[in-house]
Amino acid sequence: MRRNKNTSMDTVVTDFILLGLSHPPHLRTLLFLVFFTIYILTQLGNLLILFTVWVDPKLHARPMYILLGVLSFLDMWLSSVIVPRLFLNFTPDKVILYGGCVAQLYFFHFLGSTQCFLYTLMAYDRYLAICRPLRYPVLMNGKLCTLLVAGAWVAGSIHGSIQATLTFRLPYCGPNKVDYFFCDIPAVLRLACADTKVNELVTFVDIGVVAASCFLLILLSYANIVHAILKIRTADGRRRAFSTCGSHLTVVTVYYVPCIFIYLRAGSKSPLDGAVGVFYTVVTPLLNPLIYTLRNQEVKSALKRMTAGTGLGKENKPKPPSSPSPPLF
Repeated sequence: MRRNKNTSMDTVVTDFILLGLSHPPHLRTLLFLVFFTIYILTQLGNLLILFTVWVDPKLHARPMYILLGVLSFLDMWLSSVIVPRLFLNFTPDKVILYGGCVAQLYFFHFLGSTQCFLYTLMAYDRYLAICRPLRYPVLMNGKLCTLLVAGAWVAGSIHGSIQATLTFRLPYCGPNKVDYFFCDIPAVLRLACADTKVNELVTFVDIGVVAASCFLLILLSYANIVHAILKIRTADGRRRAFSTCGSHLTVVTVYYVPCIFIYLRAGSKSPLDGAVGVFYTVVTPLLNPLIYTLRNQEVKSALKRMTAGTGLGKENKPKPPSSPSPPLF
């Protein structure tokens, strides 16, 4: 939106300095330990979900839990793209190479948008399971689920490539201090030695269209789900149906609110950006496994079976054909 002054267009930026999060110097060690602990717990929590889905036959044969495993995998990588670099904000070494900044921005938006598409697939899966239970095995089988997940990865990669290319096609000739804790579009664009109006508009439209489209599809799915649940006669049936959707709705809310705050305010800057960014990139990947393990009865049961070391061998045996209607919890 503005042109940097007192810069020479002959100067080419070869690295950036991430200013990081503002914090009192005496809290540096404590904050480092807090973020380090969060990162370790995030990796362990999501790895536990991934491992549970993989080894439990009841879970890895169902699309809902295949999608949950992919979400855990994404959370692990998304956290790894941001948090290790955040550690360096509490050390004197705050420099990130130009190529490293490009890679970080690309992978963050690649993984983040893939996650956005994945949430939509999870909502669609729940819609089919609850609103079309008899046709669910046909409409959402393992092969189709794999194709949909692959499509989400491809679409996410395209989205990340567009954002990274548009951001770094601009000249950066100094200053090189990024007022943020990682290389993200709004913070990097402020350093461009050119007019960024087009970039801000494209970012607003691109991210806005992707986020709004996915969000509307999720809302549409859950509107149909709620309508179907209200038709269930028994209170226990309604409770079980709401339970299977509660975890996903919680995760979607935690994902979309910070995303809207950060990216759909073209050209604006808020003192809350850093705090919201930390929640979105650091805390959310930690919350996802907690939400799914605390609210999802089948995941909790699988964890109990796994820790007890019983039941898994028996469940590997082939079972006689049963009703095609998927369980609602």
